[in-house]
Amino acid sequence: MSTKTPWWIRIPLLFFLIFGLMEYFIDSGEKPAIIEYPITQFFMLMVLLILIAIELILSSIENVMFQTLSPEAQERYLAAKNKKWEWKWGKSVYKRLTRSKSIEKEGEIILDHNYDGIRELDNVLPPWWVYLFYVTIIFGVIYLVRFHIAGDYDQDLEYEQEVAAAQLAIEEYKKTAKDLVDINTVEFLTDASDLNAGKKIFTDNCVVCHMADGGGGIGPNLTDEHWILGGGIKNVFNTISEGGRDGKGMVAWKQSLKPAEMAQVASYILTLGGTTPASPKAPEGEIWVDPDAPDPTEIPEETPTEQVTDSTNVAMN
Repeated sequence: MSTKTPWWIRIPLLFFLIFGLMEYFIDSGEKPAIIEYPITQFFMLMVLLILIAIELILSSIENVMFQTLSPEAQERYLAAKNKKWEWKWGKSVYKRLTRSKSIEKEGEIILDHNYDGIRELDNVLPPWWVYLFYVTIIFGVIYLVRFHIAGDYDQDLEYEQEVAAAQLAIEEYKKTAKDLVDINTVEFLTDASDLNAGKKIFTDNCVVCHMADGGGGIGPNLTDEHWILGGGIKNVFNTISEGGRDGKGMVAWKQSLKPAEMAQVASYILTLGGTTPASPKAPEGEIWVDPDAPDPTEIPEETPTEQVTDSTNVAMN
């Protein structure tokens, strides 16, 4: 009797088995290997074609061998092959999970109740439902003890933990997604690579109006404390992005520069503050004070001990 698994089960099973092994052994990061590496798509297509070819070859061999059998053997072979294939293990599992009775055996569980010819069966609750109900009871007891008796943590703490974890994820994402920066999220960049990139952008686009040393020409001096549209990273970033005053001033660069590039050049411009240009232009605008800077009156004075120490050091030097 032929007991082989049907081809429509065997081919997909082998195909996805090879696919799973490939995904396990090939490191492709977050994406599946079949998407990350296009060559794997060709490989899997070839695997599928090979499996189909093997199936056709085996079928051809089977037909040739069938022709060599005697008529009686051919009849037995055809009878076995035409026998309906059944998934016995699946049926067995289904029967154990439902404990259902076949129609032929329903007479064993029929009740005496009779409503206008309608009879009632005394079916038991499906075991899968009963087991699931027991699981919910166990879960409820554990939940009660953990959160209402032991006080492991509450929803407020869980919310704070989730927010903190999300904030960390956002910060990590920002490190690799600098083009998402805007006026609300822009920060002063201190990395040498960012400042060098900002200097190159400044040299390529800004020296015509502000001079190479930032002393000012057509545009204002960038080295003094006076700012027409406000200083600080956010104001400078916004001025570069949206342009200067209406009708005069520089154009908006948001169409030419990426947000990350505007953050780099804005950071570089701020490093020019306090330097001495060759021919500085007269100050324009107002002196800008960082509203987030600490109040000098609130900075604690040095203790007498620190003053004595400093005086001693001066005397010793």
